[in-house]
Amino acid sequence: MKRLLTIVLAFGLVGAISSIALAQGGARGKASATIGSAQVSIEYGRPALRGRTLQDMLGQLPEGGFWRLGSNKSTTFSTSADLDFGGTAVPKGEYSLWAQKQADGTWKLVFNTQHGQWGTDHDPSKDLVKVPLTQEKTSSPAEQVTINVEKEGSGGKVTIQWGDLQLTTTFTAK
Repeated sequence: MKRLLTIVLAFGLVGAISSIALAQGGARGKASATIGSAQVSIEYGRPALRGRTLQDMLGQLPEGGFWRLGSNKSTTFSTSADLDFGGTAVPKGEYSLWAQKQADGTWKLVFNTQHGQWGTDHDPSKDLVKVPLTQEKTSSPAEQVTINVEKEGSGGKVTIQWGDLQLTTTFTAK
């Protein structure tokens, strides 16, 4: 009986430790909105600055480098209808999202047809389109990566924020 109790307690301890380890794998966020005929959602990892600066986190990006817009599993963008980002078409479907820093310091939002992979496994040959992002410095810094999708006028707006960096783009549903 004592041996059975020891085995049960050991399995319980292993289970508890495993649950704690998995829970610490990183917070996930989800943003969604209905824009016209489209249900749009973004699911992403939420790394935190934890005393580091945004320069520490993104400063090593080389010219043309890609930021995975989160942590762990790639950021997934899903739309139930075709979208138009200022003349650039994004067909309905699922994509991984990336931000690419340009030589002039501006950013582009990259829709990649591969999704579900580990967030650092970017395959540029699967990039579908790139759309310009507007960059601003925000007065309310975000400790964790925060991505929102919301209705704006007759279309929608995607906002990505981390630290004092805010990147935005607008779109309409076709």
